[in-house]
Amino acid sequence: MTAPSEPTTYTIEYMPGDLPGPKAKALVSRDGQVMAPMGRVYPLVIDHAQGCEVWDVDGNRFLDVTSGIAVLAAGHCHPRLVQVAQEQLTRFTHMAGTDFYNEPMIRTAEKLVSLMPGGAGWQVFFTNSGTEAVEASIKLARYATGRQNIIAFYSSFHGRSYGSLSLTASKARQRRGFFPLLPGTFHAFYANPDRPPLNSDPERVTETCLGFIESTLFQTTCPPDEVAAIIVEPIQGEGGYVVPAPGFLMGLREICDRHGIMLIADEVQSGVGRTGKMWAFEHEGVVPDIVASAKGLGGGLPFGAMIAREGISRQWQPGSHGNTYGGNGLSCAVAHELLTMVEEELMANAAQVGGHLMARLAELKGRFPQIGVVRGRGLMIGVEFIDPATGQPAGKLADAIMEDCFQKGLLVLTCGASTIRFCPPLTLSEAQADETAERFALAIAACVG
Repeated sequence: MTAPSEPTTYTIEYMPGDLPGPKAKALVSRDGQVMAPMGRVYPLVIDHAQGCEVWDVDGNRFLDVTSGIAVLAAGHCHPRLVQVAQEQLTRFTHMAGTDFYNEPMIRTAEKLVSLMPGGAGWQVFFTNSGTEAVEASIKLARYATGRQNIIAFYSSFHGRSYGSLSLTASKARQRRGFFPLLPGTFHAFYANPDRPPLNSDPERVTETCLGFIESTLFQTTCPPDEVAAIIVEPIQGEGGYVVPAPGFLMGLREICDRHGIMLIADEVQSGVGRTGKMWAFEHEGVVPDIVASAKGLGGGLPFGAMIAREGISRQWQPGSHGNTYGGNGLSCAVAHELLTMVEEELMANAAQVGGHLMARLAELKGRFPQIGVVRGRGLMIGVEFIDPATGQPAGKLADAIMEDCFQKGLLVLTCGASTIRFCPPLTLSEAQADETAERFALAIAACVG
């Protein structure tokens, strides 16, 4: 087993003046001339990285608790993944998996199946990203059921290609200018226990949200016998790192079973050990019909997978779906090693260190009334900021704290209306978790006065 890397010795007040530095400024300027607008949140220009640490082109060191938006499960440049990638590069990098066979693809699919509930009875289709995994999932659900409608949830994020964007409902700007979207998509309410929708009683939020599907959607605009699938994030990602109220996922499973609907779990951000279990749906004792995975699955390479119950996937006829790069030899070799590491150590470390980081962040709630709630599982943690006078989300404050974290050597990102997310490499040590909390506290203090 490979122990989590220990952090470099640090001094909290170390940053050499305002960021970005001169080299970073020059590169940001060059980028603006040739790259399409993408909405970068602060001017980090990476030079090199190792584990949970990043250095920019001016030599400034940062602690990275974003891991490329939950991608770098084993951290930056983990030696085991580097070695596997180098070895695979000397053999072959690509041979279209939809036309030919290769052992790295087969071994990785076998590994994935072994990590699914029951350890057998599943089949894999490899993709290059999370949005592609979602597209494959909804295509298979429609194909296998002969139905067209898909139900997703408000505040969800499933990707930005047309099918997945039609399901995404986290921010209006993500959809603005792209209508009409995929017909047959509907949205219901996610059982957010911290901000119950429909003015519901927090103690009855699960009942209210499930009732909306059965009593409103199914009775008015979306007949249940025309619904192919319900797609849900077991923990909402871009929507604010929201853990659903107890019983919500199980209730969805029961609705699906009652009406012959498939349940798709979008585990793109929450899966592959991040929550302390292989899949976040395991915390609820629920087994979906189809799982969409990506981000952490590739260990830093573009990689994703749709994993479906064998009885469903076998209904696809040859040519029903395909791609060029899915099953890429290099990506599969790295993913197999990454999954082995998750099984051996990273999943357990996420649970242990995630609990430690959650506790340290929860302590800050007592110091800063602007923190409304600290929530999450494992190393998928959100800190929501509020206006203490009204209890309403404080989005501008969260943005300001995120930017000040950058100035203090800590890389974080926002999500939802006013939440700062912590999705570090699963190699994070308790010492690095302590550093994270200390730098975060300094940034909050600087922004709230």
